[in-house]
Amino acid sequence: MENMIEVRNVSKSFGKKGGVITPVLNGADLEVKKGEFVSLMGASGSGKSTLLYLIGGLDREFSGEIEICGQNISSMKEKKLSKIRLGKIGFIFQFYNLVQNLSVEDNILLPSLVAGRSRASLKKELDEILEITGLTEKRKSMPGKLSGGQQQRVAIARAVISHPEILLADEATGNLDSQSGSEIMELFRKLNREKGLTILQVTHSEKCASYGTRTVVLENGKTVTEKNPDSSRVIDTRRDKSMDKQLAYQAI
Repeated sequence: MENMIEVRNVSKSFGKKGGVITPVLNGADLEVKKGEFVSLMGASGSGKSTLLYLIGGLDREFSGEIEICGQNISSMKEKKLSKIRLGKIGFIFQFYNLVQNLSVEDNILLPSLVAGRSRASLKKELDEILEITGLTEKRKSMPGKLSGGQQQRVAIARAVISHPEILLADEATGNLDSQSGSEIMELFRKLNREKGLTILQVTHSEKCASYGTRTVVLENGKTVTEKNPDSSRVIDTRRDKSMDKQLAYQAI
């Protein structure tokens, strides 16, 4: 199976030259194959969210190499990277980032409309994603009338309506109660299994991590180790025997 995400020897520090420099990542490596649902865990401050933002091209300051769908984004020009972010990557954050004066369906459609799609051309996809996320009856509702779980479903629908190849989620259930969090994770699993969507989520929850096909742990920004791989659940029509033999990713 092809790699959708490849991180090779990536390091990242915060601080200004001449001041205090705080290393966050120090030679991290990671591979995510097509159809995987990978959970990235680690202690607070270990750099897991930082790594996710680097993978998504939201932060450009790092050393090492990152490839997304076979394209090296490490030194890619911003215009080309923007096309990759719009066309190949969907983002989910802990905070829903909905436009409060727009309805559910308008929030979902907004990025696609900005990208040049017409509302008419998106009708079928909108109806489908509303059904998948359980929001059909709420399509005309305003965000302020929704629960936290429902608002996060809107954010997920917005992220996947354009059919990205990768979904990046940063603590997507962090602001939700246990039941709503479980519903969101079930939705992620459904998108992974039924749509073949490749997912990389950052989470501190063992329960949330268990919904994935594989869990990796980022230790102090230096080492990404594999934990309890289950390659049999990767969404792909072929059996990749090498997945059963993957070892810990050693950064240093």
